[in-house]
Amino acid sequence: MKEPFIHPLYVIEKLETAGYEAYFVGGAVRDLILNRTIGDIDIATSARPEQVMELFPKTIHVGIEHGTVVVVHENETYEVTTFRSEGEYDDFRRPSSVTFISSLIEDLQRRDFTINAMAMNAKGEIIDPFNGREDLRNQLIRTVGNAKERFHEDALRMMRAVRFVSQLAFSLSDQTKRAIQQYGELLRHVSIERITVEFEKMLSGKRPSLALALVADTELYRYLPQLNVDPQKFRSVCAHDWMMLQRVSESWTLLVHLLDIQDKQAFFKSWKLSNKQIKDIQLQSIGLRDVLENGWSKRIMYTIGEQASVSVNRILQLLRSNEYMNEHELLYIYSELPIHSLKDLDINGQDLLVWTGKKGGPWVSQLLKEIEEKVLYNELMNTKSSIRKWVQSCSQI
Repeated sequence: MKEPFIHPLYVIEKLETAGYEAYFVGGAVRDLILNRTIGDIDIATSARPEQVMELFPKTIHVGIEHGTVVVVHENETYEVTTFRSEGEYDDFRRPSSVTFISSLIEDLQRRDFTINAMAMNAKGEIIDPFNGREDLRNQLIRTVGNAKERFHEDALRMMRAVRFVSQLAFSLSDQTKRAIQQYGELLRHVSIERITVEFEKMLSGKRPSLALALVADTELYRYLPQLNVDPQKFRSVCAHDWMMLQRVSESWTLLVHLLDIQDKQAFFKSWKLSNKQIKDIQLQSIGLRDVLENGWSKRIMYTIGEQASVSVNRILQLLRSNEYMNEHELLYIYSELPIHSLKDLDINGQDLLVWTGKKGGPWVSQLLKEIEEKVLYNELMNTKSSIRKWVQSCSQI
């Protein structure tokens, strides 16, 4: 046993000492076998939620009705869930009922994919009733049991399948792929927020182009917000090396550029993106369009800022544009700009009011913009005395 399993091993051992079964389950076991960075560690047990709470002095009640209790041990939190089976799924997301059981195998059987349906005991031994390790060796995403049933239980699993293709650079099993092709319309029953989370994880994976090609092959895009476009147009999206991008906002910017989305605001609202995300993507879109049409300029770097400039430049590299610039050179040019925002001016609107003796009005912001432009292009020194002298010479006072 090695980290990060050693610390939560205490939870497993305490449950076992009390006479219950307990195992590490899910993605942590998968990632251990793949030698990937391990995220959250989840535990499954034969103990009922109330029994778990009796054993551990500090717990958080997050989903007792579904068998889940969060155990807090030395400031670390671990989800501990009772073995369970699930009733019929009425809304393609949640089971109508949950039954607590004593069988680990039956508990693993309800999970989505074989690679996520493995468990590990306190000795580090892997329990693998559905041949998840073999699928890991074969780099295959395959549902546990009947794919139709798994996708009717939770239609989001189809998006999770293509997300894992991107994150792990795996392929879909034939049965899984056929089922996605056949039942893709079930995504209409899934909330946009849940779809967006999976879509962004897919865009941020190791092989997003591979996953996007599967979205095209299975026609899943037809059921995604505002992506029901011409098949060839969507397929052209897959031709690019998306893994060159480093931020999810860059992926969104590239997507709307390649699909030539006109009303970007409406597009991103349909995906329920946050206002901050939309602002970041809009800035990058403005920058990308301007640079592709006019080349890099001080004005566009200044307008969109350093981070957006770096992102736009990365997209230009992916597009193999002649406007792509060495990133160090770009950052140097940006750093040498006399100002990086209007706040950097050595004067403000109050100075103009004092110098002119005039009442405030639109003229103040107009004059500040003119001063900003001249300072940006080194036509005017960014000092209060120089700016006042220029204002006087222009008969502005």
